[in-house]
Amino acid sequence: MSRKRKRILIGILVLVVAFIALRTYLIQKPLNYPVNRDMGWNAGDVVHILPIANHERFLIKTSFKRPLQAAPALGVGTLNNVRGVMTDTEGRFWMFDAPELSPDTEYELVLKDAKGQKLCDAWKLKTFPAPDASPEHVRLLIYTGLGGHDVHREWIKTGPQPLSIRHRLLNKALSFNPHAVISSGDQIYYDLSFDKPAKVMGDSPRSRYHVGVFDRGKSILGTENEAILKRAVDPQIAYLYGTVCRSVPTFFILDDHDYFENDTALEGDGFDIRLLLLGWRSPFTKGGISFPPDDFMLDAGRSAQKLYLPEFLPAPGVPPGLPGSGADDRAPDVNECYGALRYGTLLEALLYESRRFTTLTGQDAVMIHPEAEKWLIDRMKAEEARHVLNLPATVFGWSAGKWMEWYPDLRGKDGRLTSQIAKYKWQPGWFEQHNRLLAAASDMKHSTPLFICGDLHDQSEGWITRSGDLDLSKNPVISICSGSLGTGPRMWPSAFRGLVAEPPTAMVMQQKLLPVEKNGFVIVDVYREEIIVSFYAWRQPEPESAIDELAPYHVVNLQRR
Repeated sequence: MSRKRKRILIGILVLVVAFIALRTYLIQKPLNYPVNRDMGWNAGDVVHILPIANHERFLIKTSFKRPLQAAPALGVGTLNNVRGVMTDTEGRFWMFDAPELSPDTEYELVLKDAKGQKLCDAWKLKTFPAPDASPEHVRLLIYTGLGGHDVHREWIKTGPQPLSIRHRLLNKALSFNPHAVISSGDQIYYDLSFDKPAKVMGDSPRSRYHVGVFDRGKSILGTENEAILKRAVDPQIAYLYGTVCRSVPTFFILDDHDYFENDTALEGDGFDIRLLLLGWRSPFTKGGISFPPDDFMLDAGRSAQKLYLPEFLPAPGVPPGLPGSGADDRAPDVNECYGALRYGTLLEALLYESRRFTTLTGQDAVMIHPEAEKWLIDRMKAEEARHVLNLPATVFGWSAGKWMEWYPDLRGKDGRLTSQIAKYKWQPGWFEQHNRLLAAASDMKHSTPLFICGDLHDQSEGWITRSGDLDLSKNPVISICSGSLGTGPRMWPSAFRGLVAEPPTAMVMQQKLLPVEKNGFVIVDVYREEIIVSFYAWRQPEPESAIDELAPYHVVNLQRR
């Protein structure tokens, strides 16, 4: 072998060794997870506090740095202590259910251990007004997609905004003092199996090294899967929210990623040479259909909710037997999937997901369980509150060309949406259900037909006048995308799917705010005669310090009919 050839081979070997060493370093590089804290408020060993409220009850989810050996207690004003209920199997996670409270009343809450020692500073939390009360104003903070794990922020710039930036965005949003927070889906991003998202999330080398690998043949809680779940979700919820929402009722709607998968339908497995070069175990991405969720996905999603997120409390007009309720491992009378935020006679906000009960039955297929659909339509007909709003986790009015949308559209060769190409495993019944909900909203006599949607990673406003054969021109349905607080640079529709979201081809919609691909949220002020929606947004290369000075760049003023 010539000297030149030897030098070339040695050079190649050095590069390969250097690449492997660099990649190993990046995979094993330690991670730092700051916890969101209020200055001047002593959290002690408490990691996170997330409460939900109605007019007569609190339900609070908490976690601690270390397991507690005996049940803690929560003092609620002058009432007797509420004994904690352990929700994991080691004593780090506890739930407190405080019933029989007075409406529109602020309570001081004191958390103590079994010996009566305070575990953190006291804080205040207020019940909502009674259903027949007449409040003048309520303010909501609404966003989507705040989930994400810093372990996925690899050198190829995948993953979410870093935890520190998400803290800053959330804290700025909370500075507007909302009466309630609504997070519309994708609380968690940790896809495990299907397609490319899994390869840069739960199936990535960094995830396998730092978090572990689930055993899909075992249950989550009570097995080694429990510790893996906590390592996967702690940074996305417990460390993200910390204790900054302890005095604000929080409403969390589940979406596809909250079941640990993206909504995906692919024929066969796909080969991607980049995955092999970057060292993934396999260059193939898993094909198949990710929803309805299989047993493991359902267990993972429900377990994460059980530990971290409060379920929906009863509200007037919500049937107690709706699907998603009645589970033995939950507090009594709560619902995991469907709920309402009732604020006196001023507001009834309908909150619902569209993944768990999905069917694939063609013309009769649904995304929302038929019993829940009936509930939604009945509430829009009843109009018991001055404003009835739809707050779905799935977007109405725009498409990014992905599988599990209401619409059959795909990205065409010209980069625009088309319905001329068959979308694999898309179900026409989904669009029919979509239109039934739009029709019910448009038929309301007094309330503005307003949908504030999650899922899509942008902010936008559109007035829908036609959807397929459905004519809505007499009372257009207004759809707003709230904005995603956690989206990283490669997860916008234009980056990941090759197009900015567009109205589907079967829809006529006047876009009053074209999709804005920035991290953002909306503040919704509901008054007796009007609703004001203010849009806030930020994105690099704007400096992080600009987050603290955010002002609304778009405002929607909607008068009650």
